[in-house]
Amino acid sequence: MPSVGFLYPGHSAEDDYPVIERILGDVRLPVVHTLMREDAHRVDALLDVGGADVLSEGARTLRGLEVSAAVWACTSGSFVFGWDGAAAQVDGVSAAAGVPASSTSFAFVNAARHLGVTRVAVAATYPADVAERFAAFLAHAGIEVVALTSRGIITAAEVGTLGRDDVLDFVAANDHPGAEAVLVPDTALHTVAWLDDLEARLGKPVLTANQVSVWEGLRLAAESGAGAEGVLRPRPGLGTLFAKEPAGAAAPDAIQTARL
Repeated sequence: MPSVGFLYPGHSAEDDYPVIERILGDVRLPVVHTLMREDAHRVDALLDVGGADVLSEGARTLRGLEVSAAVWACTSGSFVFGWDGAAAQVDGVSAAAGVPASSTSFAFVNAARHLGVTRVAVAATYPADVAERFAAFLAHAGIEVVALTSRGIITAAEVGTLGRDDVLDFVAANDHPGAEAVLVPDTALHTVAWLDDLEARLGKPVLTANQVSVWEGLRLAAESGAGAEGVLRPRPGLGTLFAKEPAGAAAPDAIQTARL
C-alpha cells in the first residue's frame, strides 16, 4: 500500500489526515509531529517552526517509516520563507527523508494549476501581514488573488477549535464573484470532513490546506513510480481537486512541481 508521510507542526487539525486515509482506503498517511517552540502566526515564530533543524529531524523519522513521498504540512511555515526559501526548505526535507518532497504552499500552486485556476479568493485565518505573504507566494506562480481576507487568529491551537458552521460561514463570506476557486491556507483548520459542503455552498472549487497537502503527496508518490500510479484516479468526498481526472502525458506542465 502506498505511503505518504507528513511533517505537521504541533497539534491542531492533524486528525484530518486519518479522515482522508479512511475516505481513500488504499493509502497510508502517517503524520510526524515537528517541534513548535512557540505557537504563533507571527513571521519570526513561523521562520523557527519551518527551520532546517526542525524539519530535518522529522524527515529522518519519515525515512525510517519508508514513505514514498514527504510533505511539510504547514502553509505559513513554508510561504513565509519566500519562493526560493520554500524551495530550499523542500530540498532539505527530501534529502533527509530520502524521497521526493514538497510543502503545502507548493501544493496550493500545483492544485490550482491542476484545476486550471488562475484567479482566486483567499480566506486566511492568519493576521494580515502573514496572509499577504501567501498572496505574494501565489503571485510568484502567476495566480491572481482577487480577494484576500485575514481572520487575525494568532495561534494554531485556536484555529483548530473552529467547527463546521464557523468554517463554512467564514469561507462563504470571503468568496468573490471574480474568483474561480477559494483557497483556505491553514493546516491547523479542520476542513476535510466538510469539503463537499463547502463546495456545494459556494458553487466552485474550494482548496484547503490539509486536502491539497495529501493530494500533493500522492502526486509525488505516483510520479516516483513507487507503486502509487493509480492513487490519483477520481475520488468522491474530497472536493473537486480529488474528483478531477489526473492530467495525462499531453499536459505535463499542469502537475509538475511548481518550484521547478
